[in-house]
Amino acid sequence: TTEQKTRVDKDTVLNLSYEVNWIESEIKFEDRYNKYLDASFFKHKIHWFSIFNSFMMVIFLVGLVAMILMRTLKKDYQRYSKDDDLDDIERDLGDEYGWKQIHGDVFRPGNHSLLFSTLVGTGCQLALAAIALILLAVFEKLWTERGSILSTAIFVYAATAPVNGYCGGALYSQLGGRRWIRQCLVGASFFPGIVCSTSFLINFIAISYHSAKAIPFTTMIAVAAICLFIILPLTMVGAVFGRNISGTPQPPCRINPVPRQIPEKKWFMEPSFIMFTGGILPFGSVFIEMYFIFTSFWAYKIYYVYGFMLLVYLILLVVTVCITIVSIYFLLNSEDYRWQWTSFLSAASTGFYIYLYAIYYFIFKTKMYGLFQTVFYFANMFVFSLGFGIMCGTFGYLACRLFIYKIYATVKID
Repeated sequence: TTEQKTRVDKDTVLNLSYEVNWIESEIKFEDRYNKYLDASFFKHKIHWFSIFNSFMMVIFLVGLVAMILMRTLKKDYQRYSKDDDLDDIERDLGDEYGWKQIHGDVFRPGNHSLLFSTLVGTGCQLALAAIALILLAVFEKLWTERGSILSTAIFVYAATAPVNGYCGGALYSQLGGRRWIRQCLVGASFFPGIVCSTSFLINFIAISYHSAKAIPFTTMIAVAAICLFIILPLTMVGAVFGRNISGTPQPPCRINPVPRQIPEKKWFMEPSFIMFTGGILPFGSVFIEMYFIFTSFWAYKIYYVYGFMLLVYLILLVVTVCITIVSIYFLLNSEDYRWQWTSFLSAASTGFYIYLYAIYYFIFKTKMYGLFQTVFYFANMFVFSLGFGIMCGTFGYLACRLFIYKIYATVKID
């Protein structure tokens, strides 16, 4: 460049140069990012207050759930033990109601067993991969290296593939499924397929816009190779162990050959209403943390408080379990045995509310516009919300499964 203005015509060759002065610094290499960390933002009083508020919510919910279930179940056991002492004629004339009446149907396999087992297996894998990634970020400071969190996430997800195969394969076998190879293939490719399809869509638009966000073709080939040669074989190994070790169903009650008719009930006890409202409190326990995560991802801030994220993860787990167990208990008490999908979708609706919050964040907190930025934002938020919902749904289902097996194994069934 020159100090005087120079006319630049078409096809003119420009000679650009720059000068660098290196200054020795006493800052250690691992601490080089500290000056970019916004402690006033991430360690604000609101952040601490939100954690404290969520923690108090957990204590309140655990105490409330324990009190309700212990007192209510105690009364149920007393009533059912009293009914056992009656004669058959007196029992028929009596006013029987409650969750004991559906003991012959509560362990009946639900519909779409292949899809259901795939979702639960994927949720188990995502839950384990999430906690492993958070712990690695806490102890290894992954945020100090560019791209290290993404590469570590891919590695952790691939390494936890046997968990998907084991949980999904065992559940599919317990639900009476016979096409275990098909279930294994669907389970191994379900979530990676959604992620890759979304990434290819974003990449196609990025190439058309000549954006630097376009993913190189070699990177796409590498990801496809990981899915085909690492995730798929590990999932199949886990599925084989799952079918052989935990694939035999062992319900505490015998299943009736003819399904019981579901009685009419109040509108707020319908499974659809429970599914829609079940994710409100779990979302309320994490939405403040979602603001900090979204801001760090979309507003060029470095997220480094993974200790907060670990605590919020545990709070989310407890809140989801408590809310789903209470909801399913009232569903069973209304003599509705359709608890499998209800428990999963009730907890999974947390992802739906996170996506609604992502829409609000896009409109009021970002300045994105245009086709590429809009598709890039909402496609990534869709994948994040879907994975989050599948993980929460798995928490809810497994907790309700353990709860239902426990209460029906304790009560006396003729």
